[in-house]
Amino acid sequence: MKNYSFKELLFTALLASVLTAVIAGGFSIFSAGGGSAFGGDFFQKVPFLNKFFESKQATTTPQGINPKPSAELYKPLDYEDKVISAVKSASPAVVAITISKNVPIIEQCPYNPFSNLPPEFQQFFGQNLQFYQPCQKGTKLQEVGGGSGFVISSDGLILTNKHVVADTAAEYTVFTNDGKKYPAKILARDPNIDIAVMKIDAINLSKVKLGNSDSIQVGQAAIAIGNALGEFRNTVSVGIVSGLSRNITASGGGVSESITGVIQTDASINPGNSGGPLLNLRGEVIGVNTAMVQGAQNIGFSIPINQVKEIINNVSAVKS
Repeated sequence: MKNYSFKELLFTALLASVLTAVIAGGFSIFSAGGGSAFGGDFFQKVPFLNKFFESKQATTTPQGINPKPSAELYKPLDYEDKVISAVKSASPAVVAITISKNVPIIEQCPYNPFSNLPPEFQQFFGQNLQFYQPCQKGTKLQEVGGGSGFVISSDGLILTNKHVVADTAAEYTVFTNDGKKYPAKILARDPNIDIAVMKIDAINLSKVKLGNSDSIQVGQAAIAIGNALGEFRNTVSVGIVSGLSRNITASGGGVSESITGVIQTDASINPGNSGGPLLNLRGEVIGVNTAMVQGAQNIGFSIPINQVKEIINNVSAVKS
């Protein structure tokens, strides 16, 4: 049997104690400051232990997971940048329109259904019976509908659909993107296409940029903004131009109208979006949202803006 020296026995005992501590999961050999209870040069004398502890400290984060993801991962794509920029450019000029009207106040009023009978017959039906029927007790101004529009001049000209402001007995209120409220006056309702121009008393308003609808192509991006369902202001939907030069018959509110040469888009157009703008990726208005197909999936229509420019010019000339 080999005889071991005292130093060899001492080193073996120390090595065994360290391995026992490691296997048991104990790292008490390190001080709070990260140093070693055995001295700074101990692991240099036992290289494989030094490497063992270094690997334990270096794998606190699971492999393949970056603890600080690069900001590049969340940077919008080029297409998204253009959509965001177009919406930011046009949204301040998009308005919500509410329609208010005096409607009757209906209450339940008492009445006697036997009042036309001779008195000798009325006594057989009792004197304490109570009968009620609906009756009108005056009127009240109440919101009855809504739509969208957009500012075309900084002094308050607003473009919308004719069917949004068709009721001559109604009152119209415009809510701008910054939350301000204005009574509106109807300046013109075009007899040929579904377009109207209204005016509010305001200055320094943000206005849209008008594009060229003659240059649009099927498949290009389209962005619709409007007061969806008359409740969700400045709702944005994105799609493409699905077709050009469509001829449709639109109906609503008891009125039916044929509209020719309109743009078809799959950007969602909901009730309340009528009168809002259809944009290209430059934030320019290429159409006025006017109708949708009930029961279909995202088939909407917009009046090309080039059909509307003459109306805008005529109203602007009269106003000035």
